Amino acid sequence: MGKLQEFEITFTNSKVVYNPGESISGTVRIKTSHSLQFKAIKVNCVGSCGISSKLNDASWMLEEKYLSSTLSVADKGILPSGEHSFPFQFLIPASVPTSFEGPFGKILYKIRAFIDTPRFSKDYKTQRPFYLLNVLNLNELPDIEQPSCAVTTKKFTYLLVKTGTLMLKAYSDLKGYTPGQVIKLSTEIHNKSGKDTGYVMASLIQRVSYKTKRPVFDLRPIAEVEGAGVKAGKHAEWREQIIVPPLPQSGLTGCSLIDIEYFIQVSLKSPEAVVTLPIYIGNIAVNLTPSIPHPIAHGAPMPAMPSLGPSPIVPSAPPAEDNLEGALGAGGVDSEEIPTKSHSQQDPSGMPLSMSPGAFGHASGPVPPQSQQHVQSSDGSAPVFCLSTGATIPFFTDGNSTPVPTSCPLILPPEYSTWEYPHEPPPTYEESCSSNNSSFNSSMR
Repeated sequence: MGKLQEFEITFTNSKVVYNPGESISGTVRIKTSHSLQFKAIKVNCVGSCGISSKLNDASWMLEEKYLSSTLSVADKGILPSGEHSFPFQFLIPASVPTSFEGPFGKILYKIRAFIDTPRFSKDYKTQRPFYLLNVLNLNELPDIEQPSCAVTTKKFTYLLVKTGTLMLKAYSDLKGYTPGQVIKLSTEIHNKSGKDTGYVMASLIQRVSYKTKRPVFDLRPIAEVEGAGVKAGKHAEWREQIIVPPLPQSGLTGCSLIDIEYFIQVSLKSPEAVVTLPIYIGNIAVNLTPSIPHPIAHGAPMPAMPSLGPSPIVPSAPPAEDNLEGALGAGGVDSEEIPTKSHSQQDPSGMPLSMSPGAFGHASGPVPPQSQQHVQSSDGSAPVFCLSTGATIPFFTDGNSTPVPTSCPLILPPEYSTWEYPHEPPPTYEESCSSNNSSFNSSMR
C-alpha cells in the first residue's frame, strides 16, 4: 500500500444490519507511514440491484439504484504520518428493499471511501457492505390467518379398459409463516378406482423471478416430504409438518427487478395430480391471539357450542365427475392414515434436524432492538443473525470479520431448476389456483 498502512471503514457499535429510515454512521480510519498529499477524502453510501440472465454474472443486464450519497470528509491538504479518523453519517431512505443475493441477481448496499490524490499519484479506495432488512409484517396481508386450500379431481384409465376417479385435496393451517414456524399440512386422497396410487409428495418451493428482457425463473424445492400411496377404493388422510428455514421474505418491496414467491405443491404419482397452495414468508408472525370475549348478561341464553365431531370438508365448487358424490365428505368412512416414507428435514433415524435458536431472529413478535437481534453461536465464535439475503444460504456472521455464508440443514442442497425465455414460465399463483385451462380447481378459504 506504500505510504498508506491502513485504510478501513468501521460502523458504529459494529452494526451491519439496518432498517429503512435509519441512519448509518461510522468512521473512516487511515494510517500512513509518511505524509500523504490529497485533493479530497470522500465517503459514498450506495445501494443498487443488478440482474443478468447468466449464472453468477457480474456484468448486469439491468440495474436500478436505491441510494447514492457522497460526503466530503476532508478537503485538499496533507495528511501527516500517523493515524487519522473521519466520522460519517448517512440517512437510509424509507423505501429501499431488503438485501438479497441470488445466482442471477443481487441487491447490495455498501459504504465506500476514496482518497483522491494529485495527478500522477495513486488514488486509494476501500469499501464495506452492510445489510438492509425491510421488515414484512404478515399481519398487514389480507386473510393471512386463513388456511390455504386447493382441490383437484382426475378421471383416468388403467388396464386399457377400466376407468377410475381420484380426488386430491390439500390445505395448510395458515397463509403466512416466519422462519422457525411449522407449516401444518393436511392432505386427503379419495381413490375411487381398482388401482393403487403411487406415492404422494409435498414440497415447499421457492420461485425467484429475475425480470430481464428474457425473463429468468429460478424454481427450487426448499423441503420435501414423501408419503406412501393409497390402496384401491380407499379414502386416506396424510398429515405432515414442514419447518420454515431461514429464507428471504416474499416479494421484495421497493425492487422492480426481482420477485420472490413461495408455494406448497402436493403431487400424486400415478395417476399424476397436483395442487398448489400459495403462502407468504415474512418477518413478523401472524397474530393468532383470540379476541377478548364480551361478558354474557345474566339470564341470557348461552351460545351454541360447536360440534366436536368430524365435519365433512366441502370444496367451494363441486367436482365435475359424476362418480365422486360424497367423496369429499368421506372423512369418517374407511379413512386410513398415510405413512410418511421420507422427510428432507429429518435424519435417517426419523429425528428432526436441529437448528440453533439464534437462526430465527425474527420468528415472531415485533422486531427486537438491534442489540437483542444477535445470539451468540454455540461454538463461541462471532454472533449469528437471521438475515435473509440469499436464495439458498442466508446466514452471515457479524462482528469485525467480513460476512461469510454458512449452510442450513433444513434447506435442501442447491439443486434447483431454471427456466429461461422462451420456455414457458411457471404459472402464477392466480393461474395455478383459478385457471379454467388447468387440470384442477382450487379455492382459498
